[in-house]
Amino acid sequence: MSDEVYTDYFVDEEDFDKNHFRYKKLNIPEGVEEQPLAVPPVLKPDKETETDVWFTIESIEGESQILPGEKTKTWGYNAPLLGQTMVVEEGKRVHVTLKNSLPELTTYHWHGMEVPGPITDGGCHAPVYPGEEKQIEFTVNQPAALTWLHAHPCPSTAAQVWMGLAMGVVITDKNEAKLPIPKQYGVDEFPVIFQDRTYHEHNQLDYRADYDAMGVFGETPLINGTVRPYVDVTTQKVRLLFLGGSNRREWRLHFDDDLVMTQIAGDDSFLQHPVKMTKILVTPGERLQVVVDFGQYHDGDIVNLYTDDFKLIEFRIHKFMADNSVFPDTLFTPEIPEVDPSLPVRKVTMDAHNMMNGKQFAMQRIDMKQRVGQAEYWDVTNTNSKEHGMLHPFHIHGTHFLVVSRNGEKPFPNEIGVYKDTIPVRPGETVRLLVQFPLEGVFMYHCHIIEHEDAGMMAQIEVFDPDHPKTYKLMDMATLTNAFAEEKGIKPEDVWMPGMDTEGCGMDMSDASSGTSHEEVEHHEDATSGASEH
Repeated sequence: MSDEVYTDYFVDEEDFDKNHFRYKKLNIPEGVEEQPLAVPPVLKPDKETETDVWFTIESIEGESQILPGEKTKTWGYNAPLLGQTMVVEEGKRVHVTLKNSLPELTTYHWHGMEVPGPITDGGCHAPVYPGEEKQIEFTVNQPAALTWLHAHPCPSTAAQVWMGLAMGVVITDKNEAKLPIPKQYGVDEFPVIFQDRTYHEHNQLDYRADYDAMGVFGETPLINGTVRPYVDVTTQKVRLLFLGGSNRREWRLHFDDDLVMTQIAGDDSFLQHPVKMTKILVTPGERLQVVVDFGQYHDGDIVNLYTDDFKLIEFRIHKFMADNSVFPDTLFTPEIPEVDPSLPVRKVTMDAHNMMNGKQFAMQRIDMKQRVGQAEYWDVTNTNSKEHGMLHPFHIHGTHFLVVSRNGEKPFPNEIGVYKDTIPVRPGETVRLLVQFPLEGVFMYHCHIIEHEDAGMMAQIEVFDPDHPKTYKLMDMATLTNAFAEEKGIKPEDVWMPGMDTEGCGMDMSDASSGTSHEEVEHHEDATSGASEH
């Protein structure tokens, strides 16, 4: 493993979110005492065999003691807030019962999982209505990683994630099993879900009051749903599974004494080679796994993890056994598919805060088509200027990608030799990706500042097999609006869905009041937005 330690963020400070668009500083409300970091329990399967495993994931309403005083009304998966960590093994067939016990429709998006689209993938075309159960199944055919599940009912994704609908989904495999890294969940391996929220009267959430089309910042940091958490460190080395779960906020992480973090994994795989850093940026939707060695500390010491100058987590060092294990130089070897040089490079642009390739999202429009299993280059450009732009974390459903270059130069050191599905793109920058879809379906690609995707910075690609063509039935905005209206007992024109509805994207209110049923409709428009070009 290289001895080089990177001591600064790979992104220029001028591009940090704190320099743009109504940034809000973090603070801790009065009276909050330090408390142990909440560690989501592992979700127990309903049944398991050597080849298959069955789970039930139920979206529920709950109450959570987040701040002193009244409990906060929250939503979660099999838990009042966030969820239980689902662990699946590479090679297994996974059967999931999706149960919606919320008062409104929701969806279940498997962010980072390679599953068929659009229904299993769980975007806006796969609503599960209140009181309803649906069955999905998929085979895990990807390497060890931290992926996650979150609600994705366009254009109410941000509002439902704000209420708490997000949880970790861990993939394990034989390669991870043999690596000399911490693996005792809750002892030397901790999921760390970064979020921020604003609490109003009686400690309640009010997303409508906080809504900002540029992205919603909260003032109170939540780590696994915990405010002011600490971790009792009982082993020399600790593995931290970072997840950027915020709607908008970036997390610029470092320890107060510049303790080295060794990154071993990214979104969808281990890194080919470990990378040592003292500063790490985590943007919305990204996952990064690091190992921290506390060997220089002693029983009673305290080490703090910060974002900028704000303390997030306190690590309390206890007596531990010496650990002299060494990471191998190669953790993982990615498969790099060949690209037919005759294929044109796809051009994808993220424009303003609400458009892809100059268009706002429309549920029944297919923006691009790509052959299943065919590797292609995508050039993804953030068209905003440095003066008025921000980082846009670009995410593709249903696959992973390899980062080829940034503005024609090498990717960041921790982006090389790792499968990713979410990548921050700086203002004025073009990032080249190597993209190959393993499964057929209709999949979304979008900015993962969730208010941006809700506002229309999202598009759809159909992944097809020319020998076995399929017709997909895609949801329409009117059906979803009518459903929300019926659930809330109001008129369709009174439904408040921030983003596309309020900004007029893909929504014709005359259609919304026409009484469309809960049945899906076939897509009818095949646009060329983002089509391949030389």
